Amino acid sequence: MATPVVTKTAWKLQEIVAHASNVSSLVLGKASGRLLATGGDDCRVNLWSINKPNCIMSLTGHTSPVESVRLNTPEELIVAGSQSGSIRVWDLEAAKIFIFIEVMHSLKSQMLVVHKWSQWKEEALPHSGPLQGPQPSVLSPVLRTLMGHKANICSLDFHPYGEFVASGSQDTNIKLWDIRRKGCVFRYRGHSQAVRCLRFSPDGKWLASAADDHTVKLWDLTAGKMMSEFPGHTGPVNVVEFHPNEYLLASGSSDRTIRFWDLEKFQVVSCIEGEPGPVRSVLFNPDGCCLYSGCQDSLRVYGWEPERCFDVVLVNWGKVADLAICNDQLIGVAFSQSSVSSYVVDLTRVTRTGTVAPDPMQDSRPPAQQPPHPSAPLRRIYERPSATGSEPQRVKQNSESERRSPSSEDDRDERESRAEIQNAEDYNEIFQPKNSISRTPPRRSEPFPAPPEDDMATAKEAAKPSPATDVQFPVPKLEVLSRPPVVTSTPAPKAESPIIPATRNEPIGLKASDFLPAVKIPQQAELVDEDAMSQIRKGHDTMCVVLTSRHKNLDTVRAVWTTGDIKTSVDSAVAINDLSVVVDLLNIVNQKASLWKLDLCTTVLPQIEKLLQSKYESYVQTGCTSLKLILQRFLPLITDILAAPPTVGVDISREERLHKCRVCYKQLRSISGLVKSKSGLSGRHGSAFRELHLLMASLD
Repeated sequence: MATPVVTKTAWKLQEIVAHASNVSSLVLGKASGRLLATGGDDCRVNLWSINKPNCIMSLTGHTSPVESVRLNTPEELIVAGSQSGSIRVWDLEAAKIFIFIEVMHSLKSQMLVVHKWSQWKEEALPHSGPLQGPQPSVLSPVLRTLMGHKANICSLDFHPYGEFVASGSQDTNIKLWDIRRKGCVFRYRGHSQAVRCLRFSPDGKWLASAADDHTVKLWDLTAGKMMSEFPGHTGPVNVVEFHPNEYLLASGSSDRTIRFWDLEKFQVVSCIEGEPGPVRSVLFNPDGCCLYSGCQDSLRVYGWEPERCFDVVLVNWGKVADLAICNDQLIGVAFSQSSVSSYVVDLTRVTRTGTVAPDPMQDSRPPAQQPPHPSAPLRRIYERPSATGSEPQRVKQNSESERRSPSSEDDRDERESRAEIQNAEDYNEIFQPKNSISRTPPRRSEPFPAPPEDDMATAKEAAKPSPATDVQFPVPKLEVLSRPPVVTSTPAPKAESPIIPATRNEPIGLKASDFLPAVKIPQQAELVDEDAMSQIRKGHDTMCVVLTSRHKNLDTVRAVWTTGDIKTSVDSAVAINDLSVVVDLLNIVNQKASLWKLDLCTTVLPQIEKLLQSKYESYVQTGCTSLKLILQRFLPLITDILAAPPTVGVDISREERLHKCRVCYKQLRSISGLVKSKSGLSGRHGSAFRELHLLMASLD
């Protein structure tokens, strides 16, 4: 009888270059889990089909980097907010009704530009005589351009039933927009810092907001006022999410905690502490049995009454930006610079309740159904509209004088916006299914096939039953709750500091926008010269002090270097206690291998260990290069001297050399464990650490 193939629980699906410049935001379509929208510094919004290499559609119109994107529930509309504070809404389904395709030929490529058709109106097209029959008007696919915010758009969300969009900005304001009337319906004030996340409740009656001021606020759309404020977080709140059925709200913060809030009693239910990093992405299971948290390189599954961790799955996705669930698979997407990576977690292999996780060796059989929620809901259930034709959502509105009506300038912007179909075949597959009832994307989609495990022996070992591991969570401040043991399918990863890329277009720790005048809308008066200069010089003195200090340190090392004593110059650089100076010096020494001596290794190896643990990519690269040179030139010498039998008599030079070899060997053994732990990384860093691990094999 054939042995069933053991497949992975989590795997990387694909990696694409999404934009010509850095990716600044992205979102997954929650209905299908197959549609991905990305916003970039190139001012474009690109649409992708998960696991397809080509862009389906590219939406233009913004004139500044796109900071936030969001798809509505049916995935027919997309909204994008920019750095300048403008918001644009595109109709993705317009191409299904009437499409005018203009084929633009060039010397190198052919592009299909799809324009939305309007109703047949004689005045829509310029003409010299009467029109014969209906004619299409060639208009932009952009549905609305919404202006009103004075700073970056940080968060967006579509109302689940009405044609409303909520926007949160760095100007601390929340605005509710009517897409049909093209105006601001209401403005909600209360936050004191940037609004990072907005979510409508499943019944469309409430709006939850999370901000950098450490608070979560709940707004009543009908009354137009704040219902409750939820304090408790000690850091910026990055994400909020409503339970799909019950009156329950989850919030994740940079203070590494997830809090659950009761929306009937307006108090905290429980608090999960000890996350490996800031919480940026959370998602409830569709049946509401658990909460998924996208942590640094792992997925964690939590319950809240009492608070407990059901499972931890190693995914290696870095900082995941968004999550979606489809076909019992969780899709996660992350971005770095211009690249976007997608990952899949098989939820049939993940423990979502207090029961034991399924046996991975039984994947050839149909997965067992998850047991139902053990008890009836503990709190009230949302009341959703019974039919789509029900009366529209009632919201508190501003007076007519405060609403913004369409302007000729906005109309001109909309005419200049367009959608570029870059791959017609993928577009037709996603947006124009062949069945008679069309939707976007197809409602039925096949799950992504899981690849086999890399090491069958490891998989079989993991399949053996083992006692559950107890993971202690901190006790919440309000009440003491019992905690059952935690069942983990994969070991929890160690929290590692994020790597800052070596190639970047802005300084680390600084934002170029802090040194530039704020973007103003045309209606406002321009900054006077004194105000502009004060903003440009903001932080200038501090930066000058930092650069002057580094220049002075380098001059000190250079003065010693000119004497020809390399060892002393390296000692002086180490004594300064500034890794940036050590990196600059090692980059010079690495260019000439003959400069390396055994006594130099004893000084440099402790610094290399620090560089390999740095968050800066350039520091890690320099550390790997230096360690590789030391291993290639001195490791055979060190092992031979240590293995040689003792000599008769006293040899001072040999004793000194033996002492240096022992010091180097001890330091290399210390570094060996670090290199081994990082050899499992993906990409260029993983390759470098795997090569070093092979060179250090003789140390084991």
